[in-house]
Amino acid sequence: MKTAAIIGGGVIGGGWAARFMLNGWDVRIFDPDPEAERKIGEVIDNARRALPGLTDVVLPAEGTVTFCDSIATAAQDAAFIVEAVPERVEIKHKVYAEIEAVNTKGLIASSTSGIMPTDLQAGMAHPERLIVGHPFNPVYLLPLVELVAGKQTDPAHIETARGIYASLGMHPLHCRVEIEGFLSDRLQEALWREALWLLKDGVATAEELDAAIAYGPGLRWAQMGTMQTFHLAGGEGGMRAMLAMFGPCLKWPWTKLMDVPELTDDFVEMVGDQCDTQSGDLTPRALEHIRDDNLVGILRSLKANGWGAGATLQSHEAVLRKDTVHGAEAADLAADALVETAQRTVPLDWTDYNGHMTESRYLHAFADATDRFMQIIGCDAAYIKSGGSYFTAETHIRHIDEVHAGATITIRTRVVLGEGKKMHLFHEMYEGGRLLATGEHFLLHVSLETRKPTPPAPHIEAALVRFATGHAGLPAPEGVGRAIGAPR
Repeated sequence: MKTAAIIGGGVIGGGWAARFMLNGWDVRIFDPDPEAERKIGEVIDNARRALPGLTDVVLPAEGTVTFCDSIATAAQDAAFIVEAVPERVEIKHKVYAEIEAVNTKGLIASSTSGIMPTDLQAGMAHPERLIVGHPFNPVYLLPLVELVAGKQTDPAHIETARGIYASLGMHPLHCRVEIEGFLSDRLQEALWREALWLLKDGVATAEELDAAIAYGPGLRWAQMGTMQTFHLAGGEGGMRAMLAMFGPCLKWPWTKLMDVPELTDDFVEMVGDQCDTQSGDLTPRALEHIRDDNLVGILRSLKANGWGAGATLQSHEAVLRKDTVHGAEAADLAADALVETAQRTVPLDWTDYNGHMTESRYLHAFADATDRFMQIIGCDAAYIKSGGSYFTAETHIRHIDEVHAGATITIRTRVVLGEGKKMHLFHEMYEGGRLLATGEHFLLHVSLETRKPTPPAPHIEAALVRFATGHAGLPAPEGVGRAIGAPR
């Protein structure tokens, strides 16, 4: 089992602990705060509630989380060490010295949001293994992590870190030039600085400024950045048209990006009061749940289109499927046993007003299982592109027990009939040993050119018949062939 050490809890350290632990790493944490275990536990609870619903593949078995009483205990023999202590160089230097006293091989990644890694390396015995791995809150959901090397960093460690972060379902962005604030925070702080001036000058309230982003450009930024957004805004002329049209405006005195309002006590209180008013009765935990629900929905939508951060999720799912039954081909599966066609965590947005899985999501889950079985027998994307596929002609779902968000469901599939153009499947959905639902589906192979039934390719029919023959010897499942209203 891989082990990560997290030095410093808080929101970022807790987020890292959750991201590693939920991806199968054992985690050791040190934080001097006597409330650290409770605080980090709450972050992990949030992550356990939200992260598994991002993917359509179940995550690895959880790693362990151990709270240590010293940096030395946490860092001993750890392959990856995350430093997430306060943004003061002298504190970080002290932490590195304690790490190096017990661990000379593990890669050290600072979560600093702006300190130059070269400055962090000063005085280290092994500065070549220190990098910056700057994440974004919530670390367990947002995939971006900025990788920055210092002057003494071994480039091989950047590549090692890139592989580790990618295995956690993240998008590692190598900031090739060492610069204060790196990339994302420089862009974010320019916007924040302007927002503070608009508040200071009484132009808008905190709530109005957030609305100006959340209902407009923020929705665009969820899938593409500033440059591509403005490129599209230029129409057929692209960015060149935008620069020709609006470039001169950049010299107008619209913004105060080179200046900062004085952060007086009164101004800080004013901004704080407005933000408190905006939050209303919602506690930080409640706001985190709302934020996480929204992020899961946005990220899953992007994943469906393979776009932006969604492409990162697709890649992570491919890694999760590799070397499992969910990545296997027909020849690798026993023909006389039920085929496991899906295993996933029920996402937050799959539940209804009754608190259990929405009726349409049962069909969604069974449809995904059917698609997986089609892929197994060779009716994959390449085959469908060539002009053949299966169309569902009839479906019957039995709802047997409740399913809630966060449940890990497994679907096992049998072939009731598989010959010629016909494919009759019976899916059983379980949580552990508890039967939740069954889905019975009758499909016909069709030509996508004529949209009419036609025999499948010989290799597909052969694979289907192999499973149909093997499953014929299994006991008939309860409910197969049942119609609505039939006696139980």
